[in-house]
Amino acid sequence: MREHTHEWRRYWVTFETIFTKEVLRFSRIWVQTILPSVITTTLYFVIFGKLIGERIGPMGGFAYLDFIVPGLVLMGVITNSYSNVVSSFYSSKFSRYIEELLISPAPNWVILAGYVAGGAARGLVVGAAVLVVAFLFTDIRIHSPLITLLICLMTAVLFSLGGFINAVYANSFDDISVVPTFVLTPLTYLGGVFYSIELLPDFWQTVSLANPLLYMVNAFRYGLLGVTDIPLGVAFPMILLLIVVLLAFSLTLLKRGVGIKT
Repeated sequence: MREHTHEWRRYWVTFETIFTKEVLRFSRIWVQTILPSVITTTLYFVIFGKLIGERIGPMGGFAYLDFIVPGLVLMGVITNSYSNVVSSFYSSKFSRYIEELLISPAPNWVILAGYVAGGAARGLVVGAAVLVVAFLFTDIRIHSPLITLLICLMTAVLFSLGGFINAVYANSFDDISVVPTFVLTPLTYLGGVFYSIELLPDFWQTVSLANPLLYMVNAFRYGLLGVTDIPLGVAFPMILLLIVVLLAFSLTLLKRGVGIKT
């Protein structure tokens, strides 16, 4: 029993060390990691909300500016949780100190949990900062704090895992920007951030259902505003399924040493 307790304590020390390193990493350079998302979102609010939004009119029963708030907040969560893990883990590969972790007695799931928790922390911090900015431009009241926080956390974890997978396969610093540029950005803009899919023809509504970000944006919109194009009973299982798939894949990559062992 004592040996088992000592083992879990060792796991916790490993997790805490990685997590603390990740948090200190992005908090020390907050001007580069947190502030840009806040500034970008502020510009979105000014341009799309105040200038263009007044011409578009209400959407989903809300002013256009209020309607796009959930998507803009989630955009900050997605990009930051993803970029934190992909850049950090690739740097550990590039500097070769990841090998010290892999030969340690800590299991792979503890190592992965440390990096994912660090990425999720950055995503949540940025999401909270963007939401504070949103309150300066809108009068929205959070419809369901629990659902809002849960979706935000699940999304941050999901894209932290995605960033880890990208980092594993990356062979250069250029490779870590390919997925955000050519995959995440198009999926985000086509995921219902700036519009309701009910505005689309039936065919394109069906096509949009293949976009996983649509489920996250709409579930988060329900948490903030209480409206959604996708039932929560569909969105929650979809997000959870994606987390499980990426988690299993990430652990498999670590076990096989893909992109790490030479």
